[in-house]
Amino acid sequence: MSEKNKKLFDEYEFDAFVMAVVPIKYGSKIYSKIMKTNDEFIVPFRPIEVIKRSCEYYASSYEGRKEGTKNLIGVTHKSPIVIEPVQSIYIFPTASPNQQHCYWISHEHVLLYQRIDKKHTEVVFSNKQVIEVPISYRSFENQMLRTALLRTKMEQRSNLSWNTTLFTETRYSEVEALEQRSQYDVFSKQPILSQRSSSKRLNK
Repeated sequence: MSEKNKKLFDEYEFDAFVMAVVPIKYGSKIYSKIMKTNDEFIVPFRPIEVIKRSCEYYASSYEGRKEGTKNLIGVTHKSPIVIEPVQSIYIFPTASPNQQHCYWISHEHVLLYQRIDKKHTEVVFSNKQVIEVPISYRSFENQMLRTALLRTKMEQRSNLSWNTTLFTETRYSEVEALEQRSQYDVFSKQPILSQRSSSKRLNK
């Protein structure tokens, strides 16, 4: 079935099963083919629009994600971004995002890649599906390394946040336990003092 004869979908969810967003010609327009591990379909949006909408779906913005990449790894050109860190949805563009031939590739699903010629690379995804991408092998490898670094930095931040939260909760629990012990000590001694006072009064 040709791309033009495939059914269009206006709504979609960019989840952890998305392997790539591929630009395709649909008549006189550029649409996107979304390749998932068990399905593929076409949406009437350019790839960059798909990415922007997906960032917004997860309560962020494309510009915000780019700024996050800049802050973490210092990359500003052809920036890899995290769409949703909990599901490990990290993607990178194969060219400047506004160019018509720019693909978006999910780092998680790249199984293998190899050189075809100076300007093309063959990519094998996790489901063994193979596509040819208009990018040099060296550039593709560089994008893979950048995205791996972004993932590492994000995971370090997440682990630090988790450890800080755990430490805070643990210290709070310890303080709370000490306070409870102090209150118990006060109340446990009070009756003894009262008894002694009563005994003195009775002896008088």
